[in-house]
Amino acid sequence: MAAIPFTREAMLRQLSEVPEWDVLVIGGGSTGLGTALDAASRGYKTLLLEQSDFAKGTSSRSTKLVHGGVRYLAQGNIRLVFEALRERGILLRNAPHVVSVQPFVILCYSWWQRFFYGTGLALYDFLAGRYSLGRTAWWSRKTVLESIPTAKSENLIGGIVYFDGQFDDARLALNIAQTCAEQGGTVLNYFRMTGLTKDDNGKVNGVDSVDLESGQPYTLRAKAVVNATGVYVDDILHFDQPTQKQLVMPSQGVHVVLDKIFLPGNVALMIPKTPDGRVLFAIPWQGHVLIGTTDTPLQELSLEPVALDAEINFILQTAGQYLEKPPTRQDVLSVFAGLRPLAAPDSETGNTKEISRSHKLLVATSGLITITGGKWTTYRLMAEDTVNAAIRVTRLPAIPCRTEKLPIHGAIPASAIPVPNTPIDLAGYGSDAMALQALMRSEPELAQKLHPGFGYTLAQVVWAVRHEMARTVEDVLARRLRILFLDARAALEIAPTVAALMARELNRDETWQREQVAAFEKLAEHYLPQATEKPTVRAH
Repeated sequence: MAAIPFTREAMLRQLSEVPEWDVLVIGGGSTGLGTALDAASRGYKTLLLEQSDFAKGTSSRSTKLVHGGVRYLAQGNIRLVFEALRERGILLRNAPHVVSVQPFVILCYSWWQRFFYGTGLALYDFLAGRYSLGRTAWWSRKTVLESIPTAKSENLIGGIVYFDGQFDDARLALNIAQTCAEQGGTVLNYFRMTGLTKDDNGKVNGVDSVDLESGQPYTLRAKAVVNATGVYVDDILHFDQPTQKQLVMPSQGVHVVLDKIFLPGNVALMIPKTPDGRVLFAIPWQGHVLIGTTDTPLQELSLEPVALDAEINFILQTAGQYLEKPPTRQDVLSVFAGLRPLAAPDSETGNTKEISRSHKLLVATSGLITITGGKWTTYRLMAEDTVNAAIRVTRLPAIPCRTEKLPIHGAIPASAIPVPNTPIDLAGYGSDAMALQALMRSEPELAQKLHPGFGYTLAQVVWAVRHEMARTVEDVLARRLRILFLDARAALEIAPTVAALMARELNRDETWQREQVAAFEKLAEHYLPQATEKPTVRAH
């Protein structure tokens, strides 16, 4: 199919031009977007509906790692690690502008740690095979402290360095959506599914939905309907079968963001065993330090989950055991929480460490296809399995998967991105960086920086509206640019400027601007560490 311009207006026109879709995907996170891209790239008429913004939920709130999962080796889940390491290599090749190689060090304070972790990481290297990003090595105490001068030096004997991937999750999600449109797919944000439609035989043949911006309802027909709504898959399943057993056990993961002085340089820390038996990462990310994550089972879901005080304290205290200067709550620039759609176990458990990170695919008797679980790194493989299932349960012609060697929108090596003369931040834009620079040359006033502490410009806000389907201030400051995740106070300072720029582009009035700023201020409170509430926690 022909490429569709990546604007909401162009996408909406497709709804009246396509009487029946081959594949209709509900959910605009990594799994849903990946499924839509897979289907569109095979030539199927594809539509994706997202009730909020692309990657609004879990898919923009990850630990920013493209990895095989070192922790899963200890659980004996060799297959998951092997699959993820292969997908890590494919993703690095297909999206080099947003995925990069990241060195990690495990600090060793005993020779037993060196032997134990060294053995596990040797197996990690072996499983990576030709997709290896670098060979695990032993660093002396001197080398470790030269690379990580803030590491706690008392009793340190050295460290083990290994290599994994790092990425910008929200930007990759957006780029996948753009690639889907280039392949002829239709993707819509702020479009809510309100119910399933069925034929006389009880087979799902479409969805009822509503455009949240205009309020206009739509009934959309489809041969295959895919439920890829992350932690909300059970809600969609209950539209089909109200008595359906719970498929997902949601878990909350929290991250805190600090100034880069806590971890200068480009080497990350992996803390392999926290007091509760999990792992913790401290990662250089976009000029800051990201530390996480926690794993708290939850009962109640929210589009905007809130970090618990105990989770923030746990992260800071654990990181402080490995840094010469322990971080405090006053050092936290932003804190964010995300909900993981862990596949629910067959038996009751309150321990999320024991719940599978492998994905689960369910085909209901009605034909509704549900995909859940998994992780960002394996999104492409999950999508391939899902579209293959759609072929099996519908009358779609069997067309092989094409995404293994399909470049993602913007895919050029970081070294090929032209470096601007001004200190602006175009990392992650890939081939779009040149068009962004052209925009600033044609409209010089847009070259002005948004905030003195960041390299973002006014042009990037305008670009987000014109070319990236940003519809709200939150879309821009949380996901098109990552300022809310990096420094919540800075994001609050520039929200009025962003609202004014967007209002001009979207032809909105001053009332809209005030409402957007007020909504963003309320949202940003949850990213400030002192403003926390207590969600309902599942009993252990």
